[in-house]
Amino acid sequence: MKTLSVAKETITRSWHIFNASGVTLGRLATQIATLLIGKHKSDYTPNQDMGDYVVVINSDKIKLTGNKLLAKKYYSHSNYPGGFREVVAGVQMAKDSRKVIEFAVNGMLPKNKLQSPRLTRLKVYKNEVHPHANHFTTKEQ
Repeated sequence: MKTLSVAKETITRSWHIFNASGVTLGRLATQIATLLIGKHKSDYTPNQDMGDYVVVINSDKIKLTGNKLLAKKYYSHSNYPGGFREVVAGVQMAKDSRKVIEFAVNGMLPKNKLQSPRLTRLKVYKNEVHPHANHFTTKEQ
């Protein structure tokens, strides 16, 4: 019996939509990461990018449990002296709530060459209006 390898041309990508209103951030991010990687497919191959497109709407209404709005911090550095920055999750939600979802999903993807193309298939929008309405027929959540 031979091991089948999926050719790049035969990969089919479908579209999934998630409504983030009232959903916990981590639980949503794990579902999104699974779809972006392609682990839900029967012909999943770890060394190929087989994932689907994911659209997330209502990112402003996502739920952070516990004290995370005040205690969770996002760090960045500009690679210059004194360039260390930290932003509290509540402030980041007020600035741009899309970044919170993107950062959570980014942390759940494998750290390899496929991470960047997988993240480009994640589309996050602050409200229900998005330009991808013609790509799918059913809503997921």
